[in-house]
Amino acid sequence: MAVNRASIVDNNFKSWLAEKTQQPNQPVHSIPRHIDKNRLVEIFESMVASRLLDIHARELKAEGHSFYTIGSSGHEANACVAAALRVTDPAYLHYRSGPFFVQRSKQHPHVHGLFDVLLGLVASADEPIAGGRHKVFGSLPLNIPPQTSTIASHLPKAVGAAFSISRQKRLNISPSIPNDSIVVCSFGDASSNHATACAAFNAAALAEYQNLPLPILFVCEDNGIGISTRTPKNWLNHRFSSHPSIKYFNANGLDVIDALDSAEQAVSFVRRYRKPAILHINVIRLLGHAGSDVEQLYRNIEEIERLESQDPLIATASLLINSGLLRVSQIQELYRETRERIVRLGQEAIARPKIQTAIEVIAPLNPIDSEQIAHKVLDIDSASRKSFWKKLPEEERPRHMAMLLNRALTDIMLQYPKAIIFGEDVAKKGGVYHVTADLYKRFGTGRVFNTPLDETTILGLAIGSGQLGMLPIPEIQYLAYIHNALDQIRGEACSQQFFSQGQFSNPMVIRIASLAYQKGFGGHFHNDNSIAALRDIPGLIIACPSNGQDAVGMMRTSVAAAHVNHSVVAFLEPIALYMTKDLHEDKDGLWSFQYPPPEHHVPIGSARLWTEGDDLTIISYANGLWMSLRVAERLKSKGITCNILDLRWLNPLPEQDILSVANKCNKILIVDEGRKTGGISEAIMALIAENNPSAVLKRITGDDTFIPLGAAANLVLVQESDIETAIHSILEQP
Repeated sequence: MAVNRASIVDNNFKSWLAEKTQQPNQPVHSIPRHIDKNRLVEIFESMVASRLLDIHARELKAEGHSFYTIGSSGHEANACVAAALRVTDPAYLHYRSGPFFVQRSKQHPHVHGLFDVLLGLVASADEPIAGGRHKVFGSLPLNIPPQTSTIASHLPKAVGAAFSISRQKRLNISPSIPNDSIVVCSFGDASSNHATACAAFNAAALAEYQNLPLPILFVCEDNGIGISTRTPKNWLNHRFSSHPSIKYFNANGLDVIDALDSAEQAVSFVRRYRKPAILHINVIRLLGHAGSDVEQLYRNIEEIERLESQDPLIATASLLINSGLLRVSQIQELYRETRERIVRLGQEAIARPKIQTAIEVIAPLNPIDSEQIAHKVLDIDSASRKSFWKKLPEEERPRHMAMLLNRALTDIMLQYPKAIIFGEDVAKKGGVYHVTADLYKRFGTGRVFNTPLDETTILGLAIGSGQLGMLPIPEIQYLAYIHNALDQIRGEACSQQFFSQGQFSNPMVIRIASLAYQKGFGGHFHNDNSIAALRDIPGLIIACPSNGQDAVGMMRTSVAAAHVNHSVVAFLEPIALYMTKDLHEDKDGLWSFQYPPPEHHVPIGSARLWTEGDDLTIISYANGLWMSLRVAERLKSKGITCNILDLRWLNPLPEQDILSVANKCNKILIVDEGRKTGGISEAIMALIAENNPSAVLKRITGDDTFIPLGAAANLVLVQESDIETAIHSILEQP
């Protein structure tokens, strides 16, 4: 039977204090002169409060009121890091950074740190950051974005935020925080091995190596174990202490003076030199991983008791008593009063309302204000635009999609001073497909720049810069590459508004060269037709134009949505249609379009009806749309006419437009170039079947396979002949 170690640790501290009352109460130790004694006492108070929050969380769990018992006991030294920082320094916190949160809350008169934590523990709708959606350390006035990561997926965006501080200064953009701010992010020793952590360290080191300002302090809270997996002894010291590009500081987390000294030195270094540093704090983990963790399964009782004997709360209390800063009776009273206050606040938290409806749960997920988006698209300085362009792009001859997108991105950079474009090869080269050609020359390296070849870093940079007020437009070179860093979109970017009730956001438009039909080039990494993983992400807007005219309008809408509603948009650009100029015959120029006027945009969730007919409805997008138009034109000679609908938006789907065209003609063919499993056709068929049971439905899709090289690709992708065969098949049905 598992023993309640929380009760034992609690009683150990009280028993130790009781024994202390029997000893002479004479100062036997002096505090170094440079240490602020009042702040030392304040830090201890935060340590006590955090410890008692951990204990009460387990008591509330036993009563059926609490839903989270991962605590910070043994990690109390992170309160010293909070004390060394300013409240304006953005802090991305590890889940064991409770003492940090309590300590920082003392820096703001309107934040009640203890009560906020308790509201989160009991999932109250009144909890000020997540509103009961999750227990997180987060606060807008404290500049602590809520983290849901239990690993290290928040480190890349912390690097992105640090990068943006200096970039805003360089671009003369008014910052949301002081120019000399630094970013801090904390994580555990086990998490330091995670790929996202390694990406962040690498990006920080690359920045320092190139003399780019990057004021970030990584704080590794090293307790030597990740759940039950031990970190090799001295591994973190070995790994970080000799790092050539990241300054290393070490702290003894069981000695509050050493921890505070080291934290202040590390913070001072980063703030003064604008360089990255790592503060490695050696701590211990008390009470196991969480309330449900039976620590005795992987640690013997002797080891558990040895760790409990090193309790930093006892060590700090001993220091304060022996230096004469506090008497034993004062600490006993502090411990008792803090417990009583937490229990009282806990009862109040229990009584606060909970989330009652699904609508309340979903409400923060990327709201779309179409009217405000349209208004923002129209917010253009025509005079400045005319003076920039020697010849306005709408006065040029019709162009293919890649060229029109280039013109659109230029206009966007003119309209939005905070917009930045970055990714692999986007600067001087202009991207693999030249969509960003000349943007580097037009706007300079401050706004258009290359990044390391790492999708996690690219997206982390986008999240962090967006969170600090920039408008990032990152490029991912190929659709298949997004899987290397998908959780940066799913677990970080798209969750931010949800878990902060819209108080924190990271707007961005992620340009992704996408889909297949590249005439055999590249194999599955460059020819990829899988969008299932993107469709699974709550709140993510997915745009997928089939032609240059819509691409411009949709890009304008996407950037306006990011600006107005702080949306996260995945903008899928069909590679095979980038340079396509013709539709039915060579040199007919029917897939080249005039650059639309600046006010033109495409509302989110609106489809486009290309042709109207009486015999059949075809619903498609991107390459499938282009092929469907070609097939339909050929079938006219046989007396067959079709309604052809271009979805344009894959999330949210244009449901009303789909149902409208489906109701007009009962025979419906869905042409989905994606894979059969997880493709968009599944959702369309379900939507129509639920609303029009009499509809005759058929779909053609790509096969569930990776795409091979050469002509073999055509064997597993939708072809025009497949579309024509499917049309005849569905028309034969009664």
